[in-house]
Amino acid sequence: MSPTAPIRVVSNEEIRKALDMPGAIRAVSEALVALSTGRAVVPPRTSLEIAGLRTTALVMSAYLPATKRIGLKLISLCDENPARGLPLAQALTIIMDAERGTPLAVLEAGYLTAMRTGAASGAATGALARRDARVAAVFGAGVQGRTQLEAVAAVRPLRQAFVVDTDPRAAAAFASEMSERLGLDVVAASPAAALREADIVSTATTSTIPVFRDGDLKPGVHINAVGSYKPHVRELPGETVRRARLFVDDRRASLEEAGDILMPLREGLIGEDHIRAEIGEVLAGLRPGRGAEDEVTVFKSVGNAVEDLAVASLILG
Repeated sequence: MSPTAPIRVVSNEEIRKALDMPGAIRAVSEALVALSTGRAVVPPRTSLEIAGLRTTALVMSAYLPATKRIGLKLISLCDENPARGLPLAQALTIIMDAERGTPLAVLEAGYLTAMRTGAASGAATGALARRDARVAAVFGAGVQGRTQLEAVAAVRPLRQAFVVDTDPRAAAAFASEMSERLGLDVVAASPAAALREADIVSTATTSTIPVFRDGDLKPGVHINAVGSYKPHVRELPGETVRRARLFVDDRRASLEEAGDILMPLREGLIGEDHIRAEIGEVLAGLRPGRGAEDEVTVFKSVGNAVEDLAVASLILG
């Protein structure tokens, strides 16, 4: 690319057309292996809380040698936005050539973020869920919930799925859209009803407190927890985390940011050694995943910039 070449601008609509979930899962899996084997450079992300506005901005950067590219993402999460008819999360990702420092592209990253988060859960589900898992439950009927279900359906042959949301209209719209998109029976349900059947659970909510009761889970269930990314916020009951085989995307970030882990730590339910492995270690064959058919497995994701860079590079070619 010449120094005077124009910077490519990629819209959400172009990203939707260019990406498919199986390809995103492969790209994110490779990036998570690179992260866990020391082949990626990922500084701690910066979190900026905007006082009085219920807005959080996150700045995330990464370098993946396999792509020879640098990625930088700025994402804002505005709690009031859903009531305004706006997306909760809005983002931009900048991609630069690592050797020359040349800016290559600017991507709208709202949908990209949902896809890479779904892809990470798809990778974890493929590695950790029981092979005979056929029923999924998704907590949260937003865009993240949609890509969570899409990812799970890409790695397990589902026969049914449930959606749980505090807004019945949002749940009904999710069920209708995803039934048609995936050719799958998707129905709205209560937490207890969904969990009586679910072999795989994904939580993608803005809740600050657990979204289900531990006692409602089936033996052998796998859980992807992606909604909480702050130390004082959690979606999972402490008892679930305590008895589960726990995996994370990034150990360092999880022990700094993940309320689903930090709150049980503060309550004395678990120690830091309760984290069995990073999912990249499991995908690389360096650490074991599920140990028994009847145990609960949890993949706790706070999101990582290598995932954004991997999926953006997939789009750019």
